[in-house]
Amino acid sequence: MRKAVPLMIAGCLSVAGFANLAHGADLMAVYRDAIAYDAQFAAARAALEAGREKLPQGRAGLLPAVGFSASTTWNDTDTTRRISGATETNTRYNSNGWTVQLTQPLFRWQNWVTYTQSELAVVQAEAQFGLARQELIVRAAQAYFDVLLAQDTLATAQAQKVAIAEQLESAKRNFEVGTATITDTHEAQARYDLTSAQEIAAQNDLNVKRQVLRTVIGKEPEGLKNLKPGVQLAGPQPDDIGKWVEMAESASASVQIFEALHEIATREIEKQRAGHYPTLDLVASRGRSSATNSSTFGFGSDSDSSAIGLQLSIPIYAGGATASRDREAVALKAKAAADLDNARRTAALNARQAYLGVNSGLAQVKAYEAALTSSQSALDSNKLGYEVGVRINIDVLNAQSQLYDTRQKLAKARLDTLAALLKLKAAAGSLGEDDVAAVNALLQ
Repeated sequence: MRKAVPLMIAGCLSVAGFANLAHGADLMAVYRDAIAYDAQFAAARAALEAGREKLPQGRAGLLPAVGFSASTTWNDTDTTRRISGATETNTRYNSNGWTVQLTQPLFRWQNWVTYTQSELAVVQAEAQFGLARQELIVRAAQAYFDVLLAQDTLATAQAQKVAIAEQLESAKRNFEVGTATITDTHEAQARYDLTSAQEIAAQNDLNVKRQVLRTVIGKEPEGLKNLKPGVQLAGPQPDDIGKWVEMAESASASVQIFEALHEIATREIEKQRAGHYPTLDLVASRGRSSATNSSTFGFGSDSDSSAIGLQLSIPIYAGGATASRDREAVALKAKAAADLDNARRTAALNARQAYLGVNSGLAQVKAYEAALTSSQSALDSNKLGYEVGVRINIDVLNAQSQLYDTRQKLAKARLDTLAALLKLKAAAGSLGEDDVAAVNALLQ
């Protein structure tokens, strides 16, 4: 049963000073663009359409087959008779005819098994498409979050550069009036140059992340909405890792795929063993044959025929091929069972990792929020101490670096937690568009 995962962020997200992202595209718009453009999802959609055709193909083995055949033949025959001397005759005439035949299987067990397998093949195709949709949500959201984080990183570097530039100017003024040493100026200049390099790297990373998102949605992302200030996040519900693991082992899309494959393999054994069974068909035919007047005998013929009956076929020996295919099917069923076990274990592992990732992310967000408050207080204290002469310039620069580093890690922790929430839902097989909407509600 689908259960909503409350998506809230604890504390405030102070991003207004970093980037102006209002009135841009949101996660829902990106997701819908991805549905229309993403090549992997388009391939999955085509695979679903192909998979659905397995059902009419399997049903065809239970329905009657009708065939029509026709022929026309020109005959030219030379005949020599040796009775009291040789006599040669030449016969020329045309023979033609047509036949319509209907065959209705009455008992072909392998055809019935093939039909049940085709139903399972459709189930597998549907599950495969569901998995592709969930993967698209995760990929689109991750690409979206990566762009947001890259934007915040660049904005942080730019803000830090401005702050260091102010500190550099202050150090130069203090040196000129004799209240500070040249060391303060050199330290501020070194930090400014380092931040300039970090800004260049952040700009390049943002360009790369934008291109990644572009491959998903098919256009250049502009003005993506960021998280609202002040929204909060609670843990997933139910708050029990065991229940999430249980859901993953039974409802995960990958598990459903391998369950269908295992059932198909199981029925394949029955299908191959049906090769030992007799088959019974109803066969009906209607035909007509004609021959034109012979050049020798001077007469033609026409005949109509109709027939209906039962056709029984009993296999006796096929060189051991049927028994070999039976053994092959048994081995493939064992493989399918092992693949199913692996899919369940993998789904359980993914659920555990995502659940722990959410809880770890929540704890990190809380810790970084406290650290952000402390870092801001430390910076204010160091600035005041520098003004009154009890702190040196490097203390202020270190406090600034700590503040911006904490702010950056807090932004990353929040986005990573949201991504982990989506991955947890995907692992449990319940990730859908409503979950995209839930995350989208946190944006502005």
